Amino acid sequence: MYFFLLNLSLLDLGSISTTVPKSMANSLWDTRDISYAGCVAQVFLFVFFMSAEFYLLTVMSYDRYVAICKPLHYGTLLGSRACVHMAAAAWGSGFLNALLHTANTFSLPLCQGNALDQFFCEIPRILKLSCTDYYFRKAGLLVVSVCLGFGCFVFIVLSYVQIFRAVLRIPSEQGQHKAFSTCLPHLAVVSLFLSTAVFAYLKPPSISSPALDLVVAVLYSLVPPAVNPLIYSMRNQELKDALWKLAQWTLFHH
Repeated sequence: MYFFLLNLSLLDLGSISTTVPKSMANSLWDTRDISYAGCVAQVFLFVFFMSAEFYLLTVMSYDRYVAICKPLHYGTLLGSRACVHMAAAAWGSGFLNALLHTANTFSLPLCQGNALDQFFCEIPRILKLSCTDYYFRKAGLLVVSVCLGFGCFVFIVLSYVQIFRAVLRIPSEQGQHKAFSTCLPHLAVVSLFLSTAVFAYLKPPSISSPALDLVVAVLYSLVPPAVNPLIYSMRNQELKDALWKLAQWTLFHH
């Protein structure tokens, strides 16, 4: 689990670093400029980190399934080599997905200005600047992405159905609590990530507005990577104790 959490942390760090520093720099210098090459790089890296993270969350659901439903076979099914291979598959799939989306997006000629009403280079915003009919391109990309995402989602749901069935058969209440505390943080992260991303890319144009688009973009691009460490770390008793001591120190010194 900790090996996968290390990979998740690296992906979170990468996705945050792709958008936030440039946005902060633009705010400090009171500008909204980004070079064409910078925009291409930002799209590629953002899609790479976010899609790899989703694939890794899928792998982590299998890890939780084996740990709870087949604990005696955990060392056999998820040895160090198997874990490395699954993590590499998540990173590699994210790379190929990013390559496909970036090449498809920037192969279109852009002629309707160069102003993106967003704090980073977001694919739907770039497609709106195209002077060609991009709906078929967008539909093709959406079909590929939805098929991959739906497959991962079904796998995660089936894993958790088996997990919850196994947990409910545990006779002790303490054992059930321990199993749920292992799984619920992962499920919360997956739900937040999926719901906001799906809404961002599949919402109908009739309810689109600059303010709503900005809020949704923040929810799916910044919130999951920011809260992942908190959600997973709160299971650690040592961290809870350290936060409690910090809270007490803050109260007593104010």
